[in-house]
Amino acid sequence: MTQPSEAAVQAAPTQNPSAPRIHRAWFVAAVTFVTIIGAAAFRSLPGLLIDPLHDDFGWSRGTISAAVSVNLALYGLTAPFAAALMDRFGIRRVVAVALTVIAVGSGLTVWMTAAWQLMLYWGLLVGLGSGSMALAFAATVTNRWFTERRGLVTGILTAASASGQLIFLPVLSWMVEKHDWRPAAITVALAALAVVPFVWLLLRDHPADVGLKPYGAKEFVPKPEPVPGAARRAVTVLFKAARTGPFWLLAGTFAICGASTNGLIQTHFVPAAHDHGMPVTAAASLLAVIGVFDVVGTVASGWFTDRFEPRRLLAVYYALRGISLLFLPMLLAPSVHPPMLFFIVFYGLDWVATVPPTVALCREQYGDDSAIVFGWVLASHQVGAALIAFLGGVARDVFGSYDMIWYASGALCAAAALMALVIRRRQAAVPLPATA
Repeated sequence: MTQPSEAAVQAAPTQNPSAPRIHRAWFVAAVTFVTIIGAAAFRSLPGLLIDPLHDDFGWSRGTISAAVSVNLALYGLTAPFAAALMDRFGIRRVVAVALTVIAVGSGLTVWMTAAWQLMLYWGLLVGLGSGSMALAFAATVTNRWFTERRGLVTGILTAASASGQLIFLPVLSWMVEKHDWRPAAITVALAALAVVPFVWLLLRDHPADVGLKPYGAKEFVPKPEPVPGAARRAVTVLFKAARTGPFWLLAGTFAICGASTNGLIQTHFVPAAHDHGMPVTAAASLLAVIGVFDVVGTVASGWFTDRFEPRRLLAVYYALRGISLLFLPMLLAPSVHPPMLFFIVFYGLDWVATVPPTVALCREQYGDDSAIVFGWVLASHQVGAALIAFLGGVARDVFGSYDMIWYASGALCAAAALMALVIRRRQAAVPLPATA
């Protein structure tokens, strides 16, 4: 008797009446959540390194911020190529290699003696590795495994970064203050390595690998063939998307999002608070509290995105963020007081609440290419973050204060709110023209 081909088995999965009531997609989402948490340790460290590296090596804050800028820029610029590589080689392989690169880069910083080594290890290696673990990873998992609850799942996976920050930031700040910055760098390396076995053993590339339909799908979806030419495809999708107006509006708003979060608060809040006499551990704890409320805000934003117009959600998020940043210079003080706590809660709820509606708009505008398009939009997010991370350090060196950068970021958020409102609505999710 002739055996059916593997493709035929995938195309016609058997119905199992005893199949588990919880869809496998939720387990994949859980593994992705834990993976992003483990990789999030590196995002907690840059803001804690500025003052210790300045004291140890005498490097200017502008020089240190430049390495952070390279890291942030590569975090974004690598994302679209990583999304294309996941289509070519699978999610598991790309993510496992990325976590290993993060571990190597972070571990090598312990032996550095020159600023160029910081640029190479933390800027280049950790930037490339973390870029492959960027939000495009979450978007790829969501697009493949879910047809329903996509907004909610996007919000949950986005919140994983905040959860990682919540877990690692207080611990790393304590290490930096009590034992030096080197044990903190080793902790980041070990955290990244610890997640690799979970990825390799538990993560699956596509529902068809286990004979399932995506969550909420009416029909079985065969696993697509590997897409060759990952770099060419990523660039081709960029060129096609760049000929559309919504891409530039999404990229512009997300660049401002990165400037006002990763580049500004995550990099410079701790040293800025320390300038006003606040202990480093207290300032780091405030960032961790932002992570707590970021989880709440991002999951809620995903729920809202499934029910409300994403353009209006973006406009509200950016407007509220801009208002909060304008008040921050008046709130910094040697101790934590109620108005500062109100800012932390308010800002935390809005930290990455922009991600679910931005992913939804990419999906609406660009269909099957949306993960790669979102990767390029994320690249603009990180370019904005890198620019403000660098300019923030330079402003501190030149003016002796961060005040100007807070006010400028608040004004940029107001501009982003207006940009979000003018993104035109597309009636149906139509993919970009097929690549050659």
